[in-house]
Amino acid sequence: MHPTALQNCKEFVDCYAPYVEASGTRANVIEIGSQDVNGSLRSVCPGNVSYTGVDFVAGNGVDVVLQDPYVLPFEDASADIVLASSVFEHSEMFWLLFLEVMRILKPSGLFYLNVPSNGDFHRWPVDCWRFYPDSGNALVTWAKRNGMRPLLLESYTSLQHADQWNDFVAVFLKDDQFAQRYPKRVLHDKRDFLNGIVSDQADQFLNYSMLPQDRIKLQTIRQTLSE
Repeated sequence: MHPTALQNCKEFVDCYAPYVEASGTRANVIEIGSQDVNGSLRSVCPGNVSYTGVDFVAGNGVDVVLQDPYVLPFEDASADIVLASSVFEHSEMFWLLFLEVMRILKPSGLFYLNVPSNGDFHRWPVDCWRFYPDSGNALVTWAKRNGMRPLLLESYTSLQHADQWNDFVAVFLKDDQFAQRYPKRVLHDKRDFLNGIVSDQADQFLNYSMLPQDRIKLQTIRQTLSE
């Protein structure tokens, strides 16, 4: 797991976990793609939650091995938080998995999604997708067409730190009726990102950039060499 994947999830947990804990019950957290490969999201979550890691293969950090990559073996409306980091790019039909996540979330539940927006071709066991800034809203549209009413609380593309990856990060609320439960956003404090969206300003991007960070770096190198 690359450093920004852990950092982005920690920022999500620090921002949203207090509101989940305020419900007074022990939070039920499910991580999809939980095998510990150079780090685990479990390490940035509070120790007082019920944490279940699922993956497609057995390994360190995996509590449940999935028999079908598009069927999560949990009851409807049973999870407070679902985490998926560096998973959807490896899912051939991630839109089906997204609906499963929505199914198992409680109405006030949150889905934290981290997907590469760039980077090398890496097959675990396949590598199919990269997510751009409009991807979060596209998933909301898909879920609404399937009778659900999710809300994209925020999304952004994080900047590179000591590696090649720009992460597309999105936070979804299962039912928009519970939006008032979560007044704070990661982007209220975060500065190192591009193309951010927050739910109360959904008609505009924060730190808008048509170019990805790789292109910006390349332009800077070319300009330096030409001087």
